[in-house]
Amino acid sequence: MATYKAEFLAHYYEGRVRPRHAYAFGWIHIWSKLASYAPTIANFFTQTPGLSAIAKWMAGMEQKRHIPPFAPMTFKDWFKAHEPKAPGGQQVILFADTFNNFYHPETAVAAVEVLEDAGFSVQVPMQDLCCGRPLYDYGFLGMARRWLLDIIEKLQPQIEAGVPIVVLEPSCWAVFKEELTNMLPNDRDAQRLSAQTFTLSDFLKNKAPRYRVPHLHKKALLHGHCHQKSLDRLNDKTFGKMFNEKHVLKEMGVDLREPETGCCGMAGAFGFEQGDHYDVSIKCGERVLIPEVNQSGDEDLIIADGFSCREQIQQTTPRTALHLAQVLQMALKQGPTGPIEERPESRLVKQRAREHQLAGLRVAGYFAAGAVAGSIIYGALRKRTDRLLGSRSSLTR
Repeated sequence: MATYKAEFLAHYYEGRVRPRHAYAFGWIHIWSKLASYAPTIANFFTQTPGLSAIAKWMAGMEQKRHIPPFAPMTFKDWFKAHEPKAPGGQQVILFADTFNNFYHPETAVAAVEVLEDAGFSVQVPMQDLCCGRPLYDYGFLGMARRWLLDIIEKLQPQIEAGVPIVVLEPSCWAVFKEELTNMLPNDRDAQRLSAQTFTLSDFLKNKAPRYRVPHLHKKALLHGHCHQKSLDRLNDKTFGKMFNEKHVLKEMGVDLREPETGCCGMAGAFGFEQGDHYDVSIKCGERVLIPEVNQSGDEDLIIADGFSCREQIQQTTPRTALHLAQVLQMALKQGPTGPIEERPESRLVKQRAREHQLAGLRVAGYFAAGAVAGSIIYGALRKRTDRLLGSRSSLTR
């Protein structure tokens, strides 16, 4: 159905202007890249009451939704300064998708630490790459195809060398596993790239079988992203059970609860769109997922790998969901008991708030310094002008 929709929209809007929300959400990688040059200033316009309402109207976003803030530092910027822990290990590429690079870099940071703990040398392509997942939702198929060809061209040496690629965002993983080969059926590199792409749990299960995952004795609610479940197959008759995800968590000792939550309701940008889409997204979430999260104990983990799923949970419940990479990182850093006397995600929530606060203070300091420097320069110029005018008046006398 999603493929039919993308094809229909591509033909329907050929040569026509799309609704403004199609450009706002479909081109989110472009806007996120631009915002990354001054994320705190961008956040000022998207998070400040009044200004955020204007931003939402411009994007065609439901006013009841909250615009996810941009991270003060992208994951790629963090990785540039990162000192590798296993430089001699087997190479693995960690794909820096739009959401985990510009919005939740701590997820990708956690993945780096886990992969290095498993003995792998992590490589992160620094080129501006995007799988184009949001483009399909609005029929930008020509642009999506060009972006995929760009990825193949820039990663061709690694593709030919058979270097595996870990993708953290399930919707992006689905593009490499399905849309890539559908869009480029006769491209050998596309076939190779698809075969070499893994989720984190797939990779640990199939490419690091000797790795002893850290233990974590916690209860957890597990919610699977729709793309994650649709392509997770044991065979032709058994699919959608997130086999490798559950395998890793059970190896850790996590006591899993996996209710039939279905779709979280956000469905990419669908739940952000104003009008009926927002209403449907809330009703979909309230069917199972939201009540299950609200009924979970404060000490329980809420696990969801999809960015949109985590946003739905964060914007409709008091909880913040964690990616599998963050759960593994928690076990590595805090031991098998995990955090005590606080929600498992509390440190993450506090860290995000602290980073945004410090970034805001830095920018405020820059503006204050600029204002002081401007006033000093203005005062000096004013005095010089007054002296020149005084000299001229003396000469005319």
